[in-house]
Amino acid sequence: MSSESVRKQFEEEGIADRIMTFDSSSATVELAAQDIGCAPAEICKTMAFDLDGRTVLICMAGDAKISNHAYKEKFHKKAKMLKGDEVAERTSHPIGGVCPFGLP
Repeated sequence: MSSESVRKQFEEEGIADRIMTFDSSSATVELAAQDIGCAPAEICKTMAFDLDGRTVLICMAGDAKISNHAYKEKFHKKAKMLKGDEVAERTSHPIGGVCPFGLP
């Protein structure tokens, strides 16, 4: 499970005390910002893309959007988000909960 892999990594790094859990859903930037009590721009969201069979995660401010032009300039391919059924398989995290920690 993804939260367990994140907890394990954070314990190894000595920062497990920074994990915050909520009973409500944080599947969107807006919901997460509400739970934490901050602006959506202060949330770090992680987007998952397929690049020739490899998984690319891009972390950005919650109110930011992917620039297709900048993505193509960097990766020399059109941005292609992971399909719904690929997200958990390739990141170990469910849609709405993808983060750059506890990855396989």
